[in-house]
Amino acid sequence: MSQGKNSQHEQQQDEIITPIDFTPHDSSVDKFSFRPSPIKVAISCVLLFFALTAWFVLSAKSVFIDAQPIGSIIEMQSPTAIKIGPRYLVLKGRYEISVTAPGYYDVDTTITVGDTQAQTFQIQLLPLPGYLNLGSNTEAASVYIDGEEIGLTPLSNIELAAGEHEVLFSKDRFEPIQQLIEIEGRQQQQSLNIDLLPAWANVNFSSSPAGATVTVDGEDLGLTPLTAEILEGEHEVLIKLAAHKAWTEGLTVSARVDQNLPLIELEQADGLVLLQSTPSNAGVTLDGAYQGQTPLELTIAPGQSYELTFFLNGYEELRRDIQTRADEEFALDVTLDPILSSVAILANPPDAELFINGVSRGSANQTVELLAASQIIEIRAEGYVSFTQEFISRPGLEQQLNVSLLTLEQQRINNIRPMITSSNGQELKLLYPSDFVMGASRREAGRQANESLRSISLTKPYYLSLTEVTNEQFKRFDPEHSSGVIDRISLSSNNQPVVEIAWEQAALYCNWLSEQESLPVFYNVQNGRVAGVNLNSSGYRLPTEAEWAWAARVESDDPTSLLKFPWGPELPPPQNHGNYADLSSASILGRILINYNDSFVASAPVASFSPNPNGFYDMGGNVAEWVHDYYGTAIQLGNNIEVDPYGPETGTYHVVRGSSWAHGSVTELRLSYRDYSNESRDDVGFRIARTLVP
Repeated sequence: MSQGKNSQHEQQQDEIITPIDFTPHDSSVDKFSFRPSPIKVAISCVLLFFALTAWFVLSAKSVFIDAQPIGSIIEMQSPTAIKIGPRYLVLKGRYEISVTAPGYYDVDTTITVGDTQAQTFQIQLLPLPGYLNLGSNTEAASVYIDGEEIGLTPLSNIELAAGEHEVLFSKDRFEPIQQLIEIEGRQQQQSLNIDLLPAWANVNFSSSPAGATVTVDGEDLGLTPLTAEILEGEHEVLIKLAAHKAWTEGLTVSARVDQNLPLIELEQADGLVLLQSTPSNAGVTLDGAYQGQTPLELTIAPGQSYELTFFLNGYEELRRDIQTRADEEFALDVTLDPILSSVAILANPPDAELFINGVSRGSANQTVELLAASQIIEIRAEGYVSFTQEFISRPGLEQQLNVSLLTLEQQRINNIRPMITSSNGQELKLLYPSDFVMGASRREAGRQANESLRSISLTKPYYLSLTEVTNEQFKRFDPEHSSGVIDRISLSSNNQPVVEIAWEQAALYCNWLSEQESLPVFYNVQNGRVAGVNLNSSGYRLPTEAEWAWAARVESDDPTSLLKFPWGPELPPPQNHGNYADLSSASILGRILINYNDSFVASAPVASFSPNPNGFYDMGGNVAEWVHDYYGTAIQLGNNIEVDPYGPETGTYHVVRGSSWAHGSVTELRLSYRDYSNESRDDVGFRIARTLVP
């Protein structure tokens, strides 16, 4: 292989290189030279125009201007806008256009051409106002257009906006006409003429005699015979003529419907008589027909005779004949003669004063002449209650009036009610207590150490309820209260006495009852607790221990005669006397009355048994009772007398008086028995009291 390579190399070395001539390049020959000619320029312009046209056609949008009314002249302010038929070719952007049409307002506006290829813009021209000429068959009719007063007819060239308008024609005594009119606008002339119709009718008036004044609705129109134009509607017609009665009647007029009224016959006017009497208020009859009392005006038909009669209790009857002429006025004044009768008046006290019909007649002790008629006799004296009475004297009879005046104190006492009823239905009896001895002798069987004899003086009358407060009555104050049960026996029936209440609950009930009757409360309350009392109050309260003892023990006018037991001086009680611990309660009580059965295991309805001598129920038995006093031993010292005692001012316990259904021993059944407590119990209730305040 190396030999082949060497051979080729040798051949190449054997080739001869022949030189040629070299001529340098002329650079000027390579330079371009453009020399424009008209043909070239024209061709270039044509090419450029076609290029721009092609670009415009491809980029332009087709815009249609829909202007109303048809035929409006549209001008688009743009050199690039090309109008082709009804459309414009324009590039995207904003363009100002003007639209005009004869009879319409010009519009100059701007449109914005967007990306959409074909676009339409709507423009509505507003018509120019029109002109309206108005007339009516009667001049000076008021014209209102769309509620605004324009003027009086005839009217011309009233400029109105195109469209519908409401036109109203009105004139006094004519019917108004309202009409709608369509104004064409575009400065066109239009006319509207209206015939107004009369709103009246002719009415003919005639009277006998003639010459009467015709008045319609208070306006004088003339004298009969008369034809008058009267507006439609309801009218009041008055026809009047001197010395004749006025004629009046309603008249209904329809527009444009004439009327001839019938002949109006006028009657002669009555005479006018003014009747007066001394004294006044006398009754009057005319030919037996009652007319009234004096002073009195009478109208009387002329030309006749009449009989007048005057009468008054206590006076003689008086008659008069009268006659009048047409339209005559005169007065008649008469004096009536009194019918008198003597009456002797005797009065006590001697210095009393007499008044008759409110007029003083001096001393009440005298004989007076009185009319034979009803009169008010009054007798007065200082410090006494006046006496007033209607009195009728009787002529021909000897009459005497005896009067004894009551002192003010006597009347106050007479006006005091012996029984009152509270707003809650409890009856209370008035008691007039006095001095008595409360407690029991040391020698009395069953006596306790707290029953010391005490001299009591009760000076104030007081009311005490006949029965204990019931569940029904207490629940009106405290609806949630329950008196409970014992041995499956309910203590909460409506008419059973309320129990399981503390002393303070009873006191608050009394205050509540006072408030129901707007009475001053007796117990002062702070933060819901009793904190004191108002001794001058006339409101409801619990009875004091002394008041309770008086009502329970004093059985007659002799305060030294006191009951030992509710039924008398000795045991046992009479059968069915009261509700005590008995055979019916043996299953729940330890100590009972042998051979006594009242049929009630626990409490009984109030007033189930007979009352005590003072009329009070269950002062012994049924339930024991809270009284006002704090509990204390109160041993009497010497001859001291306690006046209207309310008990100690403070204490831990309150006094409980009277036996209950749970009591059956001699100690408990006695009316002097005193117990105390500060808690509620199933055998303790209460009754209410009130002080009689002068």
